[in-house]
Amino acid sequence: MDTRGPRADERRRNGADRRQRALHGLFAGSRQSRRRGPRRRDDRALAAVDRHHPQWLAVALVIVLLSCADAFLTLTLMQHGASEINPVMAPLVTGSGHSFAFWKLLFTSAGVVVLTILVRIRAFGVFPAGTILYTAAAGYVVLVGYELWLLDRIGSIG
Repeated sequence: MDTRGPRADERRRNGADRRQRALHGLFAGSRQSRRRGPRRRDDRALAAVDRHHPQWLAVALVIVLLSCADAFLTLTLMQHGASEINPVMAPLVTGSGHSFAFWKLLFTSAGVVVLTILVRIRAFGVFPAGTILYTAAAGYVVLVGYELWLLDRIGSIG
């Protein structure tokens, strides 16, 4: 039973209902985020964190930029006779490569956004999802380096 009485509730709720102003809430929350970490030790809900550390933006940008470089280098290598070994992307490489680049960027960006949102959640209950972001960035560094090495070999052979 509420001992404060009905007047206490009326005084507390004298302004507009905040839930009716969703757009305002998004802008205000982006400037004044409250949750930089989970409230409880075992809190793993998606809404546990409002604001992520800037390092995750940097890692996400590195992954997306390296994915763009990978798409460009893949198309360049294909013009020199290489073939796409990824069975998901191989059908998209035919033609001008616009659909390949579009889908590659879409898949990569969507994955990066999801992993950044879930960065503090343990993937498969074992390791933080942030580890997947770091692994993807390292994998793209190796892949782009390999593609540059292949282009250098093609240039020295021709």
